[in-house]
Amino acid sequence: MLNEPLILAIDQGTTNTKAILVARDGAVVGQASRTMDIEYPQPGWVQQDAAAILVAVQECIDEVLESAGSPALAAIGISNQRESGVAWGRDSGAPVGPAVTWQCRRSAAICDRLRGAGQAHEIQARTGLPLDPGFTAGKWRWLLDAAPDGRERAANGQIRLGTVDSWVLWNLTGGAVHATDASNASRTQLMDLAAVAWDPWLAEAFGVPLAALPEIRPSSARFGETIAVGALPAGVPVGSLVGDSHAALFGHAGFEPGAIKATYGTGSSLMMPTPTMLTSDTGLAATVAWGLDTTTYALEGNINVTGAAVQWLADFVGLEGPSAVAALAEEVESTEGVYLVPAFTGLGAPHWDDQARGLVSGLTRGSSLPQLARAAVESIAYQVRDVFEAMQSSAGGALSVLMVDGGVTRNEQLMQFQADILDVPVQRNDTAELSAMGAAYLAGLATGVWSSTDELAGLPRTIARFEPTMASDDRERLYAGWEQAVARTMLPSE
Repeated sequence: MLNEPLILAIDQGTTNTKAILVARDGAVVGQASRTMDIEYPQPGWVQQDAAAILVAVQECIDEVLESAGSPALAAIGISNQRESGVAWGRDSGAPVGPAVTWQCRRSAAICDRLRGAGQAHEIQARTGLPLDPGFTAGKWRWLLDAAPDGRERAANGQIRLGTVDSWVLWNLTGGAVHATDASNASRTQLMDLAAVAWDPWLAEAFGVPLAALPEIRPSSARFGETIAVGALPAGVPVGSLVGDSHAALFGHAGFEPGAIKATYGTGSSLMMPTPTMLTSDTGLAATVAWGLDTTTYALEGNINVTGAAVQWLADFVGLEGPSAVAALAEEVESTEGVYLVPAFTGLGAPHWDDQARGLVSGLTRGSSLPQLARAAVESIAYQVRDVFEAMQSSAGGALSVLMVDGGVTRNEQLMQFQADILDVPVQRNDTAELSAMGAAYLAGLATGVWSSTDELAGLPRTIARFEPTMASDDRERLYAGWEQAVARTMLPSE
């Protein structure tokens, strides 16, 4: 019923910030979005203005609430870009540096020192994550090193550290609550995965004071109440914090082991809940899926660049955005042997090679822009197969369907190619904002809007399904060409 209080869900992503209003029947009854600016101050460095993140969040809140006539709110849920690190003054509330995003490699030297000291194995054993500059711990250390007396001020509690969820929560509650959830904490490389608690040994290894870190809570919990800002009234409970990839899996109702989803965005994430905390030797990360009354674990594979590869090509050749690249790709039946490997910031799962760099291979004199455009689009599907196969190996059996979400899934040519190259059906949830929906579901559980995951699983959903049609020989020939192209990105330079 639309006269019942609604849930306001905020999805703060790298390229967009969004807000939606969700009714008890799961219907989205309002939405707003803002495009985010991204800065590249030097090769391998990627950052955003932490203050601008808050401006975008507030503008989305104001727009969606005002357009809906200032409805009563039952709760707020927050999903966020993961692993991006923020530091701010406890008293001033002002950022002490940029928001260093998940794509940024500026902490590579910090990771190299730890690797050189023989600590990489122990770090992965405790966290479930391979030692890599993509995770938050090294970013926080960099921010503290870059700030005057940063580590000392952090140890004294004068500087707060957080992922984007903590930064937004701090501001929505007027600085009253410094917290994060188990899903985001599990991506920082400072959390003991088994204990779901900050690890003093890890904090010492990275040089990040425990006093600066947020409290870890379940993903679905009453985190605090809002202050009145703009159209947002005071006293609304914040009922969830959750990383965007985890939120999307929850939005799919992928609650049980054997479910696997891929979220396509700037980069992509494949995630599969597991019956217990598992480790993997296939390049996957163990992580927390979400925390309810108990902790649900998952295996995940993160791909650094997927949708961003299409945007890069659009920028590189002067096209008007990814849709123009997709239109060009549809002009040809195949890439005619052209492959684009978008290792712009190294390769993530399952390869984990931060020294790899992007390349285009297979060009002939007859190659033209449509073939390159199709190669950019297909690079997304190939990278997803790389991780899907690793997950299938870790699961010990065939996975029967891939659930997908994210803006690029509207590209039906890509979704069909994804099904073909995997040889399994691809199932698209046609709810556009699935990460925000997952955050809304978790917030609703915390505040009594819904009583159980069974009730959530029973909500109506619109699904599109793509069945594989490609001949086996063609599938394996194409994928072998991709594997050869990937191997070339990792060859040492002469």
